[in-house]
Amino acid sequence: MPPKLPSRESYASYPRRIVCLSDETAEVLYLLGEQDRIAGVSGFSKRPPEVRLKPRVSAFRDADIGAIAALEPDLVLAFSDVQAEITRQLILRGVTVLNFNQRSIAEILDMIAALARIVGKQAEGAALIDSLLAGLGAIKTQGESLARHPRVYFEEWHDPLISGIRWVEELVEIAGGVPIFPELLACGKSQDRLVEPSEVAARNPEIIFASWCGMKVDLDAIRARPGWESISAVRNGNIFDVESSTILQPGPASLTEGVRLLHALIARVASAKNEDSSSPVKSIGL
Repeated sequence: MPPKLPSRESYASYPRRIVCLSDETAEVLYLLGEQDRIAGVSGFSKRPPEVRLKPRVSAFRDADIGAIAALEPDLVLAFSDVQAEITRQLILRGVTVLNFNQRSIAEILDMIAALARIVGKQAEGAALIDSLLAGLGAIKTQGESLARHPRVYFEEWHDPLISGIRWVEELVEIAGGVPIFPELLACGKSQDRLVEPSEVAARNPEIIFASWCGMKVDLDAIRARPGWESISAVRNGNIFDVESSTILQPGPASLTEGVRLLHALIARVASAKNEDSSSPVKSIGL
């Protein structure tokens, strides 16, 4: 007997059960009004707060494959090479997986546009992107108006030292700062953004932002690093712990709350009397 053909209603509503293994895709679905499609989320998901009511099936590098399969998802959304093994295991189980790999502001917006198309909310996705761009444009104008632009070191990890990923460095400059490692802008993988403590000291950042991928930042340990006592940021107390979910989320969080926080802190340092503008670093030129 020939198989029964699917109805238009069945495929028009696909995907109906989405598992989001990183915070940003879940937040985008909520912003698009499509949260009822979410069947499961990462344990690190925080935005919006009600996402915590969804079943939690993964960390960032690890996931409960059985728990994900039990949710009977018709689509799993993953992120980057960090979740490549999770992606592989799910595919071997016959699960459809879309692994996004956004590393820049432009690619974050591409991800939002793609996800909006997948759930049939192209117009809402375009409106969301327009809103994010308007917010970034406003911050960029404020950043450009600062009396000076402090040198900024963004630390994504502490052992070994890893400098900021591309979207973070782009946001630093939009916010009015000057990243001290512009030559690493195009390096997507963390192992390609390793920096030596002595080189950080030599570039003398006026601000240090630290966000250790979900781990609590030890500000005292940063201050106590050998040779760092002469760094402007250390001398003047301009070392700041930035919550990972705010700035290392490659989605709406970093483009809104994250960049606003960076700008507020950069503007405070830029207006302070203890400025130290020696050892300029070339801009990454957004």
